[in-house]
Amino acid sequence: MSGLFGVISSRDCSKTLFYGTDYHSHLGTEKAGMATFYSGRFYRIIHDISQAQFRSKFVDELSQIKGKIGIGVISDFAPQPILISSHFGDFAIVATGLLRNKETLIKEIKKHDGSFSEITNGEINSVEVAGKIIASQPNLMAGINYFFSRLRGSMSMLILTSKGIYAVRDYWGRSSLTMAHQGKTWAVASETCAFPNLGFKIKKELAPGEVLFLSKKGAVIQQKGQLKRKVCSFAWIYTGYPASAYEGISVERVRERSGANLAKRDKKEGLKVDLVAGIPDSGTAHAIGYAHQASIPFRRVLVKYTPSYGRSYMPPDQVMRDRIAKKKLIPIPSLIKGKKIVVCDDSIVRGTQLRNQVIDRLWQYGAKEVHARIACPPLMFHCPYFLSTKKDAELASRRAIKAVMKNKKIILDKFMDEKSHWYQKMVDYIANEMRVTSLKYQTLPDMIKAIGLSPRQLCCYCWRGKD
Repeated sequence: MSGLFGVISSRDCSKTLFYGTDYHSHLGTEKAGMATFYSGRFYRIIHDISQAQFRSKFVDELSQIKGKIGIGVISDFAPQPILISSHFGDFAIVATGLLRNKETLIKEIKKHDGSFSEITNGEINSVEVAGKIIASQPNLMAGINYFFSRLRGSMSMLILTSKGIYAVRDYWGRSSLTMAHQGKTWAVASETCAFPNLGFKIKKELAPGEVLFLSKKGAVIQQKGQLKRKVCSFAWIYTGYPASAYEGISVERVRERSGANLAKRDKKEGLKVDLVAGIPDSGTAHAIGYAHQASIPFRRVLVKYTPSYGRSYMPPDQVMRDRIAKKKLIPIPSLIKGKKIVVCDDSIVRGTQLRNQVIDRLWQYGAKEVHARIACPPLMFHCPYFLSTKKDAELASRRAIKAVMKNKKIILDKFMDEKSHWYQKMVDYIANEMRVTSLKYQTLPDMIKAIGLSPRQLCCYCWRGKD
């Protein structure tokens, strides 16, 4: 998942663009970029941030970025922004999401003598594909609507023109965009945490499918959105920043409620432990909720050295994921030795961090018991809407199911029912693989209740395999 930020002002907005984009650094690990329109032309800067923070890469060039209007992105993979020259005018585009039918769209563009210039690791840039599809139509709005009629997957985007910024939320609202203002300065962002310290007041969250145009005159709805939505549940559980909110629902509060749900189950079963800890950063609020509900001390047995190491499940290389997970967490031995510990985390995706870099180190430093409590159900399917896991086989649950069933026919529904014998066999296998004293996941009904939206309004594909 990538993070988007755009701003338009009556004065130079380069610093606001810089800091607003930086507040999305938790969402991407590979590339970052900004584009502005100034003195009749577009300016663009893109850097690799896989080995450095956004600020350190861009701060020296901040003086070169001028303009009263601009867009920025922290990208999970593709270099952005992309500049497109079309018959209805030039524009820059940034986007978040996943084009499941990218190859089909590429063939469509090439069939009409189109070409591509943005290729990364042998792959054509998805954002350029989106831009080219939009540019193939009579005007920008027609292009946006045509693209969404052809899209299979999910995408929200910001489009910078010489006149303003088009903010376009994904048709089903899987990712969020929120508009805010500071006097006559208008901004739009993926994460609401970008606004408070910049002095912006939130005006509204775009509806799914809504197209909003920001100009020096203010904000105008170009196309109304729809009431139906399928917002990504994982945003509250893991990917979102604690200080953000989606659909008016605080990320931090959802995580606290999730932790409380896990504590209620353990209390019924009589679990006795000495302390509760969270895996920084996203597991921390889950642990706080657990500790408060269970009246058990919260302790930071693992501390994060620096946020510059990013998320260990996003980098595409397993060796790199392991290296990041190991370096970014430092244990505090005096809090660990001889203690029975509940460790809260947001999820088990591949199991890299929890097993190799957390659980083993707690045993190494003398933990007496280690109980893992996970804030979402076992992930059963790779995400078809964002770039996180690419294959079902990568998931810890799928490895467990394959091992449990051996060569027998696999019926996934058996393993998706938390009350079933098969579900418990899968969890027991994962617990043994993780080397924990016990392992429990929050149930899907409890997770949905913690978020507070109707199940019909949430995307739970990762757990159900359907929208």
